[in-house]
Amino acid sequence: MRGMPGSNFRVGDKVVYPNHGVGVIEQISLRSNGFVTERYYLLNIRSSSLKVQVPCQNAAAVGLRGLVATEEMERILKFLSQAGESKNADWKERYREHMDKMKAGTLMEVAEVLKSLLVLHQQKELSVRERKTLERARYLLVNEMAQAKMCDELQVEDQVLAALLKAELKFPDVIGDEGAA
Repeated sequence: MRGMPGSNFRVGDKVVYPNHGVGVIEQISLRSNGFVTERYYLLNIRSSSLKVQVPCQNAAAVGLRGLVATEEMERILKFLSQAGESKNADWKERYREHMDKMKAGTLMEVAEVLKSLLVLHQQKELSVRERKTLERARYLLVNEMAQAKMCDELQVEDQVLAALLKAELKFPDVIGDEGAA
């Protein structure tokens, strides 16, 4: 069931909780409100040590899914290596579109946000909010691919950077929060 949303996960499975990253199902429990008894997944999101309870029946609706499949990782790297266009939308509209994609759950949509922001960065300085979104997308992409490949994040980061280089894209230099020089 790799990569697919659903509610057939077991304790110990690695899953992706959209916009938060990879987590592990620590427990499946039953809770009752007096009328209805529901099953819940208890997730431990590794990057933040966040504990999240998701009703099993809502797992697909919130985008809970297994780790990305190998074929999808290959598609993502190919997508990142191809030239991209900038959508000159209003920044509010662009930000809302990026947030919707980040919350949608698919790793390809996270890659689309990353690439869109990198193309935009070629044309102008990114705002603080856009830089944070770019870093979040970068982290979510690299972390999930590393977890799925069971390898070091630096190896995946190198693959992503190599793909972006083919499209003549690169990450902004780290300047810090003091702003642009």
